[in-house]
Amino acid sequence: MTGTLHLVGEAEADRILTEHPFALLTGMLLDQQIPMEVAFDGPRKIAERLGSVDPRTIADTDPEEFVALCATPPSVHRFPTSMGRRVHDLATAVVRDYDGDTAAIWTDGEPDGREVLERLKALPGFGDQKARIFLALLGKQRGLTAEGWREAAGDYGREGVHMSIADVTGAESLQQVRAYKREKKAAAKAAQG
Repeated sequence: MTGTLHLVGEAEADRILTEHPFALLTGMLLDQQIPMEVAFDGPRKIAERLGSVDPRTIADTDPEEFVALCATPPSVHRFPTSMGRRVHDLATAVVRDYDGDTAAIWTDGEPDGREVLERLKALPGFGDQKARIFLALLGKQRGLTAEGWREAAGDYGREGVHMSIADVTGAESLQQVRAYKREKKAAAKAAQG
C-alpha cells in the first residue's frame, strides 16, 4: 500500500478507504448515479452504523437489516435499497470466494493485470468499465504491481489523465475529473442530437 487516499476530501472517510480494502471496493461499487465523493463516503457511513466495514461482518448481517442501515438518513446511496443489497452481495462474494480477504482479489496467486480485471468483473455489481477503473485505482494509488495492469485498465490506466476516481488525489484533480466527465457527457449528447 502507498500513502493516504484523498478521494472524499474528509479525513475519516479517506482514512477508512485507505486502511480497509473492502471499503475501497465498496466505494467503487457505489460510484454510480451520485457524485464520486458521495459514493466513496458510503463506507464511512456503513462503518459508523455497523461498527465495521469488514466483509464478514456485513455478510453476517441480516440482508434486510443491512439495507435498512444503508437507508438511514443520510443514506449511503440515492438508491439505498438496491445498492444496500449490492454491498451485502459483494461482501458475501468476498467471504465466499476470498475467505473474507478483499486484497486477495488482486494479490492471491500473483495475478497479472488481465486476471485481476477478470476477478473484479466476476464480483456482483462490477461491469467492465467499473472493473477497469478500480484496477487503475489500485495501480495508480494503491501500489498494485501486477504485470500488465495498465493495459488491462485500458484508457483508465494511462498516466497523466484525469478520467476517473483513479486519478483523484485531491480537490484540484477532482475538479479536473469532473470537467472531463462533463465534456464526455456533452459530446455524447451532441452525437445523439
